[in-house]
Parts: sequence; structure tokens; C-alpha cells
Amino acid sequence: MKKVTLLFISLLCALAVAAQIRGNEIRVIVSPDHTDWNYRPNEKCTFTVQVMKAQNLLPDVTVDYELGPEMYPTETKKGLVLKDGVLKVQVTMKTPGFLRCKVTAHIGSHKYEGLATAAYDPQQLQPITQLPDDFLDYWANTLIDARKTPLNPVMTLLPERCTETDNVYQVSFRTKAWGGRFYGILSVPKKEGKYPALLRVPGAGVRPYSGDTYTAPGKVITLEVGIHGIPVTMEQSVYDALAGGALNNYWTFGRDSRDNIYYNRVVVGALRAVDFICSLPQYNGKALGVTGSSQGGALSVITAALDPRVTFFAAVHPALCDHEAYIKKRACGWPHYFYYYGAPSEKELQTIRYYDTANFARCLKVPGWFSWGYNDEVCPPTSMYAAYNAITAPKVLHPYLETGHYWYQEQWDEWMEWLRKQLGL
Repeated sequence: MKKVTLLFISLLCALAVAAQIRGNEIRVIVSPDHTDWNYRPNEKCTFTVQVMKAQNLLPDVTVDYELGPEMYPTETKKGLVLKDGVLKVQVTMKTPGFLRCKVTAHIGSHKYEGLATAAYDPQQLQPITQLPDDFLDYWANTLIDARKTPLNPVMTLLPERCTETDNVYQVSFRTKAWGGRFYGILSVPKKEGKYPALLRVPGAGVRPYSGDTYTAPGKVITLEVGIHGIPVTMEQSVYDALAGGALNNYWTFGRDSRDNIYYNRVVVGALRAVDFICSLPQYNGKALGVTGSSQGGALSVITAALDPRVTFFAAVHPALCDHEAYIKKRACGWPHYFYYYGAPSEKELQTIRYYDTANFARCLKVPGWFSWGYNDEVCPPTSMYAAYNAITAPKVLHPYLETGHYWYQEQWDEWMEWLRKQLGL
């Protein structure tokens, strides 16, 4: 008992120390001279770079910077000394897109980074990626074949996760022949009745899931799924081992075959998750939304485009946008297939077109809510705007300029508010 107590105290102390680490004393601030960060083609943008310590300018700092379109900087400077702690850089852009100034300050043995990204008429961006002639037929036939496989769902109550208003289960269901199972956490209101439903699809990675009992406790069915065909309630160490081993770079698996690429079973699994929700006796058959960020943002668009039972979706910094932009040396979306993994073969190019968020965006018919930041280096805004501009269905975009591949509290709150409104709550 004494050993357990000491271990518990040690853990509390470690958590207390970790909780105290927040941000850096030194900040690199990069500011465009338009407060909305928006510019017209050929209009000059002046970036002001300031290195601050304790909210005061830090003089005699050495900085490097790169400047130019996202992912393709055209100007690089190293070893500049800022005598008064300030640097001004002026630049322009002739075509629609995003122009980024990224700065690294060297102070002692530490490096500090800051960036800002100016938008040049981004509403004019259009996808580079080509839409295959049989795009919708391929996915319709793929889903018809998948649905020949019964779901055979399994639901296991998780008493420790249940709340006063909701029962919480780990669930699994089959996806397609030889496709294994999808696992997730299902939350169902305890009170007898019919309810709207929300499907949460995940960002990239390998992790456990806790489910959603916070969006609207006791008022909505929620299903949060994983995509890897493994239970979602195991120890973190299991997922870490898989992420560094068998599932390392899973997004690259089979990318020269539209039937065997890893995302084939993922897309099908997301659609079978809709099948599962619709099979629940508590579902009201009316409002059914899908939402997620990054990879989950892409899967939200994809699921809404392929299943007419989905009535709305919300995508935060969606990934998998406009892969072929690489060929034109324009910023492409995560996972940057050809930028990081080599120029595509013809088979890879043909395959990836069936897994491009921009092509699914072209097929949307239900309302969608989007949000992202101009400073996102994982999912560049150029790629996301290209997909967004291809949508003809009702849509709304709420950019939060400074955010990278994360969100602010206000952004999260707005996201949740829109979802609740669409759910009729």
C-alpha cells in the first residue's frame, strides 16, 4: 500500500510539473499589414517581424526567413541580425493563392519560429486534380458490394463510461468482405425516445477513443469511430507500438490500386458506420451529421458526398485535398503523397484521384460548415480552398487566420454550436 501511495504521489507531482509548462517566453511575431490578411493579386504585402521577450522587443537577434507560396518558398535569407528587434519584408503574388513568411530566431541554443500567411484572392482557387469519369459509379458499386456483407454488430456496455444521461458502449461491425471490422464508442441517451445522430470520424494517427457525451448529453446519439480495425479501448502503449510498426505511414499503403489502397476500407468503413447508426432503433431517421478534423475533415466530406442519409457535415482543416496540385508546384494537402514520397507513377496518379477530397466536394448536396487557419502547414489553405471552391451545395467558411493545424477555443465553440443547431437542439 505504501508503494502504491508513493507511486500515486509521484505521478501527481509529475503531472503538476507538466501542467506548469505552457508556451515560450520568447515569441517570433510575423504580422501582415492588412488586418484581414487578404490581398489582391499584384498588391504588395509587408510582413513585420518582431522578436519579443516578456512582451518587449529583443534586440540583436539573429534570424533566418523563407518567403513565397506555401511549400515552395522563392526567397531564403539566413543570419540576419535585427539590431532593434524588427524586420520588414515586402513581397507580392500575381496569382490566387497563399504567400507565407516563416521566420526562425536563434537565441542561445534554442530556435523559435513564427509565421504568417497572406491570402491572395483565394476564392478563385480551383482544384488541379482531375475527376475520373466513373468516379461516382466506382463508389456506388464499391458500396453495393460492401453492403452484401452483414454488419453483424457487437455492442459491449462500458459501465465506467456511462453518464447520468447516456449509456456508452464499445461497438464493432463488419465493413466489407475481407475488410475486417470497424470499432468505435457509441453513446445513446438513456431516456426512451427517438434521437438525431452524429458520427465523429478521426484525424490521422493510431489512438484510443473516449466517445462523445459532451455535444448534447441525453439528446443525441453519437458514434466516434476508429479506422484501423482494432478495439479503441486498449492501453495507449498498444497504439504507440502499432503507430511505430505495422501501421507506420498507413496512408501510403497500396496507393497504386484504387481497390487496395488503405483508404478504401476506411471510406467504406465510414459509410458502414452510417449503416450502423441507421439500424439503431433509437435513431429518429431525420438529422444525421458527420464531423471531424484533418483526416476526419476529409472523411466528413467524403461520407456526406456518398450517403444521401447524411443531412449535414462539418469539416475542420480537411486533409487529402488536391493531391495533383504537386504537379503544378502548388501546395497540396496532407499527406502530400507526391511531395514527400516521390513523383507518382501513372497507377498512383489514377488511384489518388478516387481519394481526393476535392473530387468528393464536387459531389456534395447537403450543407457544410468549414473552418481552418491560414498558418496551417499540414493542410495548406491553398489545398483546402481549392476543394471548398468546388462545392456547389450550401456551405459556410469561418477561417481563424493565425491557427495552424489546431483550433482556438472560440473556433471549437462555434463548431459545436453549428452542429447542435443542425441536430435541431
